[in-house]
Amino acid sequence: QVQLVEAGGGLVQTGGSLRLSCAASGRTFSRYAMGWFRQAPGKEREFVAAASWSGSSTKYADSVKGRFTISRDNAKNTVYLQMNNLKPEDTAVYYCAAGVIYIGATVGEYNYWGQGTQVTVSS
Repeated sequence: QVQLVEAGGGLVQTGGSLRLSCAASGRTFSRYAMGWFRQAPGKEREFVAAASWSGSSTKYADSVKGRFTISRDNAKNTVYLQMNNLKPEDTAVYYCAAGVIYIGATVGEYNYWGQGTQVTVSS
């Protein structure tokens, strides 16, 4: 079992930055690929970014490539999402997830989910 708790969401203006964090419980954190997803009102949950077990390999949605960076610190059981140059269309609830599939990019490839943190980007 892995429990995930996100933090760092908030209200930011267009062009601003936020850093999300996701703290995981358990001693097997380093065995899981970690992903970030987001869900805007009325829309399906969508993939944002993922990192391999070591963090050496990453994957991004085209919509965030070049603006967002995923990283992880296995010693701290934490994964991060640095979000720069934020846009109003980035507004959503952001979820972190843990899965055994190598850098999965779909909801079904993740086994554990956090409760989400709200990110709102004002224009």
